[in-house]
Amino acid sequence: MKHLNLDDLGQYSDVLLLRSGTAVTVRFVEVADAEALQGYFRGLSTRSRYNRFMGAASELPAGQLEKFIHVGEADSFSVVATILSDGAETIVGEARYAFDELTSRFEMGLSVADPMQGHGIGAALLSNLECRAAALDADFLFGDTLRSNEAMLALARKAGFTFAPTPGDWKQMRFEKQIGTTSVRTSCATWRLAAQSLQPTLA
Repeated sequence: MKHLNLDDLGQYSDVLLLRSGTAVTVRFVEVADAEALQGYFRGLSTRSRYNRFMGAASELPAGQLEKFIHVGEADSFSVVATILSDGAETIVGEARYAFDELTSRFEMGLSVADPMQGHGIGAALLSNLECRAAALDADFLFGDTLRSNEAMLALARKAGFTFAPTPGDWKQMRFEKQIGTTSVRTSCATWRLAAQSLQPTLA
């Protein structure tokens, strides 16, 4: 697994441009984001929260919130997608991922704020996650979603993922994609920093 400097999370931030030209920043979650992140989840529609948590929930459970805001624990990471609105940062999407070095598999899940769905944030976030996975030397990127989550299934299908039943849960589908250095379509800070770390030091 490539080394990540968790003392300087800001260096792994990316600015993505949507089709409309809107700039979206994808950055690691910080402890100070706890209240805003919880507000984001509370602001999701009942259906969107159900799809994200795969069950009924009005907010992110306290224990899960603690895990979300402490990046890097158990090789798990959380990012938020934000935009500037009237000079203030607003969370419009999020993703959580984990890398298993033994299997070279990168598991992820994401959501987008209801008013921002259909604007390309989900596709941009998924592409960014693919780049982050490749930077960690992952061979496969995958996620599980409800069979009824048509938006996530359509997003994954368009991004080139394949589908299979989730082991042990007939209500879910697993979407998976083999990745590698040649499959990264859009560069990300994690990728660039990992590449720099492999460059030979000049004498």
